[in-house]
Amino acid sequence: MSKLASGPRGGAQDEASESDFTPLTAQEAQALRERNPSVSPWWVVLAQLAVGAAAALLAWLLTGQPSAAWSLAYGALAVALPAALFARGLSGRLASVNPMTAALGFLVWQMVKLALTMAMLFAAPRLVVALSWPALLVGLVLALKVYWVALRFAPRNMKL
Repeated sequence: MSKLASGPRGGAQDEASESDFTPLTAQEAQALRERNPSVSPWWVVLAQLAVGAAAALLAWLLTGQPSAAWSLAYGALAVALPAALFARGLSGRLASVNPMTAALGFLVWQMVKLALTMAMLFAAPRLVVALSWPALLVGLVLALKVYWVALRFAPRNMKL
């Protein structure tokens, strides 16, 4: 039996696809990193806070009700504060020791982020005077949608 016919997934196709892969040289890898630089997670957190503050100010100006503005700001903060904690946790020293530690760290910090967001939402009626749930949800959704906008318009070589 030949080596080409003995593979579980088609043999010859596996060898052909393996030969198509060529590792990058150090210069090619550096050029790839320069063309596609990483975006700091702190940029996203700052964008969430800025959008939340701007939306709260706009809500106050349009409605004349400070409670709507505070509710909207709290909704944005319920996304931005856990995201900041998540970013801090992932940028720690142990976050990139090895792939398994990085994956476990990501899972743990994601659960912490979710738990903190839920805790902030449960605490909202006690913390925000005359809470407006629709305004809070608008702030929450706006801050969540900022992820895509912030990633699209982030300065590429900025280290925060």
